[in-house]
Amino acid sequence: MEVLSGQSGEVISESPQIPAELAHIDSSSEGMKRFAEIEKSRVAVGSKGSPANAPVRKRGPRNVSGSTLGAKKSGLTSSSSGSITSISVARGNNSGGLVEKPLMSDGRTKNCINSTVRKKGSLSSAAESSRRSLPELRRGSLSSSPTKHSARASISGTRKSVPASPMGQTLRKSIASDVSGPEFSIKSSVKTASPVSSSSSSSRKVASSSLDSSCSSSTRRTISKISSSSARLPSISSTSRTGSLSSSKDKISTLSGRRKGPIPETRDPHFIVLPQVEIKAGDDVRLDLRGHRIRNLNANGLKLSSNLEFVYLRDNLLSTLEGVEILTRVKVLDLSFNEFKGPGFEPLENCKVLQQLYLAGNQITSMASVPQLPNLEFLSVAQNKLKSLAMASQPRLQVLAASKNRISTLKGFPYLPVLEHLRLEENPILKMPHLEAASILLVGSTLKKFNDRDLSLEELAIAKRYPAHTALCIRDGWEFSRPEHAAESTFHFLVEQWKDHLPPGFLLKEASIDQPLEEDSCCCHFTFVQDSVMSIDQPLTLKYQWFLGERALSNFVPIPDATDKIYWPKHEDIKKFLKVECTPILGETEYPPIYAISSPVLPGSGIPKVVGLEVQGELVEGSTIRGCAEVAWCGGTPGKGVASWLRRKWNSSPTVIAGAEGEEYLPTIDDVGSSLVFMYTPVTEEGVKGDPHYKYTDFVKAASPSVSNVQIIGDFIEGSTIKGVGHYFGGREGPSRFEWLRENKDAGDFLLVSAGTSEYTLTKEDVGQRLAFVYIPINFEGKEGKSSSVMSAAVKQAPPKVTNVKIIGDLRENSKVTVTGIVTGGNEASSRVQWFKSSSSAFDGESSLEALSTSKIAKAFRIPLGAIGCYIVAKFIPMTPDGVFGEPAYVISDRAVETLHPSLNFLSITGDYIEGGMLTASYGYVGGHEGKSIYNWYLHEVETDFGSLIPEVSGLLHYRISKDAIGKLISFQCTPIRDDGIAGAPRTCTGRERVRPGSPRLLSLQVVGDAVEGTSLSVEKNYWGGEEGDSVYRWFRTSSDCTQSEIRDATTTSYMLSFDDIGFFISVSCEPIRSDWARGPIVLSEQMGPILPGPPMCRSLEFLGLMIEGQRLSFNAVYSGGEQGDCMYEWFRVTNCGVKEKISNLEFMDLTLVDVGSCIELVYTPIRKDGIKGSIKSIVSDVVSPAAPEGMDLLIPDCCEDREVAPQKTYFGGQEGIGEYIWYRTKNKLEGSALLNISNSCEDVVICGTEPTYKPSLEDVGAYLALCWVPARADGKQGKPLTSISSSPVSPAPPIVSNVHVEKLSSGIYSGEGEYFGGHEGESLFSWYRENKEGAIELIDAADSKIYKVSDSDYNCHLLFGYTPVRSDSVVGELRLSDPTDIILPELPAVEVLALTGKAVEGDILTAVEVIPKCETQQQVWSKYIKDIKYQWFRLSEMGDRLSYDPLPAQCSCSYKVRLEDIGCQLKCECIVTDVFERSTEAVFVETPPVLPGVPRIDKLEIEGRGFHTNLYAVRGIYSGGKEGKSRIQWLRSMTGSPDLISIPGETGRTYEANVDDVGYRLVAIYTPVREDGVEGQPISASTESITVEPAILKEVKQKLDLGSVKFEVLCDKDRTPKKIPTVGSLERRILEINRKRVKVVKPASKTSFPTTEIRGSYAPPFHVELFRSDQHRLRIVVDSENEADLMVHSRHLRDVVVLVIRGFAQRFNSTSLNSLLKIET
Repeated sequence: MEVLSGQSGEVISESPQIPAELAHIDSSSEGMKRFAEIEKSRVAVGSKGSPANAPVRKRGPRNVSGSTLGAKKSGLTSSSSGSITSISVARGNNSGGLVEKPLMSDGRTKNCINSTVRKKGSLSSAAESSRRSLPELRRGSLSSSPTKHSARASISGTRKSVPASPMGQTLRKSIASDVSGPEFSIKSSVKTASPVSSSSSSSRKVASSSLDSSCSSSTRRTISKISSSSARLPSISSTSRTGSLSSSKDKISTLSGRRKGPIPETRDPHFIVLPQVEIKAGDDVRLDLRGHRIRNLNANGLKLSSNLEFVYLRDNLLSTLEGVEILTRVKVLDLSFNEFKGPGFEPLENCKVLQQLYLAGNQITSMASVPQLPNLEFLSVAQNKLKSLAMASQPRLQVLAASKNRISTLKGFPYLPVLEHLRLEENPILKMPHLEAASILLVGSTLKKFNDRDLSLEELAIAKRYPAHTALCIRDGWEFSRPEHAAESTFHFLVEQWKDHLPPGFLLKEASIDQPLEEDSCCCHFTFVQDSVMSIDQPLTLKYQWFLGERALSNFVPIPDATDKIYWPKHEDIKKFLKVECTPILGETEYPPIYAISSPVLPGSGIPKVVGLEVQGELVEGSTIRGCAEVAWCGGTPGKGVASWLRRKWNSSPTVIAGAEGEEYLPTIDDVGSSLVFMYTPVTEEGVKGDPHYKYTDFVKAASPSVSNVQIIGDFIEGSTIKGVGHYFGGREGPSRFEWLRENKDAGDFLLVSAGTSEYTLTKEDVGQRLAFVYIPINFEGKEGKSSSVMSAAVKQAPPKVTNVKIIGDLRENSKVTVTGIVTGGNEASSRVQWFKSSSSAFDGESSLEALSTSKIAKAFRIPLGAIGCYIVAKFIPMTPDGVFGEPAYVISDRAVETLHPSLNFLSITGDYIEGGMLTASYGYVGGHEGKSIYNWYLHEVETDFGSLIPEVSGLLHYRISKDAIGKLISFQCTPIRDDGIAGAPRTCTGRERVRPGSPRLLSLQVVGDAVEGTSLSVEKNYWGGEEGDSVYRWFRTSSDCTQSEIRDATTTSYMLSFDDIGFFISVSCEPIRSDWARGPIVLSEQMGPILPGPPMCRSLEFLGLMIEGQRLSFNAVYSGGEQGDCMYEWFRVTNCGVKEKISNLEFMDLTLVDVGSCIELVYTPIRKDGIKGSIKSIVSDVVSPAAPEGMDLLIPDCCEDREVAPQKTYFGGQEGIGEYIWYRTKNKLEGSALLNISNSCEDVVICGTEPTYKPSLEDVGAYLALCWVPARADGKQGKPLTSISSSPVSPAPPIVSNVHVEKLSSGIYSGEGEYFGGHEGESLFSWYRENKEGAIELIDAADSKIYKVSDSDYNCHLLFGYTPVRSDSVVGELRLSDPTDIILPELPAVEVLALTGKAVEGDILTAVEVIPKCETQQQVWSKYIKDIKYQWFRLSEMGDRLSYDPLPAQCSCSYKVRLEDIGCQLKCECIVTDVFERSTEAVFVETPPVLPGVPRIDKLEIEGRGFHTNLYAVRGIYSGGKEGKSRIQWLRSMTGSPDLISIPGETGRTYEANVDDVGYRLVAIYTPVREDGVEGQPISASTESITVEPAILKEVKQKLDLGSVKFEVLCDKDRTPKKIPTVGSLERRILEINRKRVKVVKPASKTSFPTTEIRGSYAPPFHVELFRSDQHRLRIVVDSENEADLMVHSRHLRDVVVLVIRGFAQRFNSTSLNSLLKIET
């Protein structure tokens, strides 16, 4: 790993430091003020965080007598030799500067030790002015007190993955630079010394560590502190709220000195881990020329080459980058502390792989010329003269350090997409409020630290409140403002930029984008308004283009085809920003675009929603229509939505169409005259459903009548009836016509044989001919469609037929039966018969039959066994001589087939009668279907006995002869049983000979047992062959070379393995012998082995030693089981509660204090030499006893007043108990016997304590302390006493003060208190300070006593009390400051009572009013300090058994309008007052009685619907006044210009469908609100505009009126019966003739009659036309009381045309001209 300058600890000090200006501060008040201002700015940018991997040391209290800052050379002190070697130290800075590594003479890295330099200081003569200015520095100066940084150890062997770099470890250090040279001084740890006049100490920090790349030894460097007398500062303590302040001149002059105190080591834990450079540097790629005063990169000897990767040129005189182009492979380039001023950084463009660039400590004023470096990850430009950070975008930059510049604006801030650390300490821009939030907006979510601190949660929250385009505005120079004003301010800023490029005469009022959500519509809003001054005729059009970017400052990429006002963000757009460019176009002029930027795209809710729904297709019966939905999936996976279709008939609710669940639907006849409703519910693949949406269609029209699939059903055989059918289509079918025609082959035409019916019976004349069927479709309105016909096949002659079929014969098993019948239809030739059986006596068709035979000519049949219990069926197929088959005839028997009685016709036994032989029984069964017959086997001693049953083979036909049957006879008995349970006579068969025994033999033989020495083996065999006698056994031993020998005296069925068998194989032989001494063949078993030795064992185990603390235990064990190996032994400690803890596995154990009270367990595991383990054996000891108590050592450390003394002692002897301690005070140091007998010594020995520890008091100062200790065990046993005395007398404590605090005595009166310690108190110093909200502290003049009275200047500030202890001998202690008091505030505002105006009635408005106390103090508080009054309204609700007030959302104003849901509940208003000091009062509230319902009323009543006579109208309104009951609605008509209202009977619903009668009228709806308890409110009415004719109908009516005479084809009901509903069969065609003079209904001519006029009349009254609201196809023409006609048309459209035409012609008889209604010119 490449390490800069051979060091891994080179540091960057971006942290706060004491400025160099402090080195020139004098003692004047102006100098101290300047010091306070510098310290204050330094506190504001102080670093407070550290990385997790940085070691942190706690800081303790430090006393600094003075500090001098200057730029001097420092010395290096070696602790080993004591010599001081002066070295040159390179210049360091806060921007990543490098510390030069000292070179050793021997070429190796040597250890260096930090030396602590002590300086003496005296009190400044300007103490009073210091005292006044120093409290302002309390936070800053205390936290930055001089510290010593411990040198870091070598890290060469650890953390190899972390690369070294110039900023590998960033440590804080304070630097003071001199104008005259590049050197710097590093602070070391400082200890105060005794005061010396006219001198002061300067303290610096030391932070250096080095690691050579070629060796692993660590180098420590110590730089001595350089003193300077140019500044004198008071001493400050670093503890919280404390400090050592100088007093006034007259008091401080009496102080003689200050107490010395060391300053503990501390190291600032401030590190930045740099990006890794993953190349190990060698000499060929590394160039280090630091401090060589190089002026030009092209100088001779510089040796720049393209191979260099690590170039260090800091601390030179370079002012130009000319020549750096050659460094094409450089990764780390250090140009810090040169003389660059910029611009001129263009040559860096060739350094494409550059990762780290250091430009700190130059005079650079601009970074605008820095090119884009694609791999740059770290950039340091600290300590320059930059005014902004404007430069090219750096795509991989992670760390940007720009501290100590002159940056005052963020204008031009570059796009840095991966920036993580941004440092801007000590820049003027820090005064900008919420600078951190602005940086978060500019950088984005990658920013992790700002000014070396983790991002503040508060700033992150503030950043989120700014609009998305804020970053662009900041980059363009917008002045950062508060978030609540940002939206308006940034918009005005952008408008100001665009105003010169906007179309003339137009103003931009809005440019924004909705919050984008995944897969949801996102709309942009660009609103232009026309200037009222200018008149512009040309239209303004807007053109859009959407873009996508990672950040607000990123380069946005145009989205293809996204040129609409609305864009649908995709899944991959989540967390990205959207940008819209809007280009205004006025006429033909296109103006520059303006833009808007959205917030990051958020993930969708996952709930889809429908944004568009339409139905495509022609609404005609039989024409497919399709519902199309446009869905926003909102982040969900697009799925298949739920679609359904509903049918809505006129004046009824929609009903679901069964089975119509797809997006496509084919309208049927049921839909004619109805409108369809397409309902669609979007559903994602995850199953999430959106809200359903509906789309209504117009009414479905009927198709033209037609017929398809015409066919003839039936058999084309003489005498059969056939039927013509077809599929009719086209609305409701009317009186369609049917015709039958016979083909005439001779004439070549067809002859009509029947008409008017669809059925026809074939006659003899039709045989051999074909028939034609003609279908003429006619719909309900009488419209005739295209006819369709079909031809039949040639009609055949009738086939032969059989009748009177019978079955003759006996219906019993195995009997013969015959079928007979009479055949007609020609001469019978060879008719065929087939026999079946059936379980039922009724014939249900051939499919239910089971065939018993094939089709044969023979008519006789023998009944088989399978037909028992079934009915016999015969199928008789007649046949003519020419081979024509007739229809088969079936006949079934009158009863089922009967069966015979069950019996056996034979019974026998076959097989060999010998033990083990198999016998088989067989028999013959007759008598129906056999059931479960009974089988039994018997054994007989003699043939005549009954025998004994063999139960195990009952029910079986086979029997294997067992040993019990030897010498006996065997018989088999069978009892036949039919399947219906009827049993026949049993029959028995006896064997021909007795059973013989089998030859003796062994079926199996094996040795059972473990092949281990000492175990017993046994024989396991299976004997067969009669009763076994005394079989012979012999055991054999077989060696590994297969030599077998018999084992003597081993002739039983078991054998015990002995030592002689180890390594051999064991087997056994057996000769089977029957009880009658018959012998069988000898069988030898398989060998077992080899025999293994027995397991190792421990025969005995015992402890050796005493069970007392301090003793050593061992053990004695006796082993057996082969040659002993390395046995295991483990020692365990067993406590009283049974917990076992392993101690060791040695051969012995030493008892310690831990073992006292416990038992010792030894676990011994025997192990054979071959590694085999035996059984574990363990023993447990008695409880271990403690040893006698004894004190081994006693030592008293150095003693100091008020510092607790704890003796150092060593105890032995069980658990230590509570010993006896006696502390003695003596003026003389006792030794020897006097010390041992201290209790009997002289009178100056005084007992001062009896506790284990002792805190010396003032009386002990100057005396020696002695301790007599009597050790004791926990059980109370005591040992010998031990006495010790301190080596030195007790030293006094310095004067200090503690518990400094402020007590409030009364309102505005405070007292400072503190507890003094350290001798007798003298004239201590008191002071009071005021701390404002910014943290600045100022001394309060003339406040030098313990009591302080608050003034007006103290409001909104904290008070601090300062206590400087002074001992009676004038020794001064450190100043201690109290904790700040609470903020000094005036009296809290109070509300005497909260009142309400208004009534607790629904609809009324309640207003809360505060009543202020009349006292002067509260009146002043309310007039001056009230900031905000917050209100919250609550409603009383019941939660189980208790009542509680629930807050009402969004009801946070002083007024509240009582709502419906409040009725019956109590309301409560809660009020909280907040003053300007952000204090809030306790909530005061007021409650109402239960809310009463208001008077019922209806607001915003309106009628929805288009203004045509075919539309549906609905009344809408907002009801209030309790829960609505059965409110009343009445629809009326009103003539335009007339106040009269005409009620429409029966129309009392919320919707109303207009008709022709409403043309020219306004529709009026009167809404009477009614509460559920019956209380009525004031009726309210709403009306429509005049109803006009639907445009399509209007056009048609105008055309017919222009003709002057028109005819319509209608249907008339020929049955005039009253109250009869017209049907299709009762309607006849009529012609309705209308002209300007009269109207008439004509019955058309027919074949038998001429046309006749049924009704004729003029338009004179009482002529009128009536409509039927229940039937939109009907109308009634009334000429007078005797002449009227009920007519029907096929559609509502035609009815409306007819009515309007009649009324148009009759307009001269109307009070209102229909022409004016139709807007027809007369």
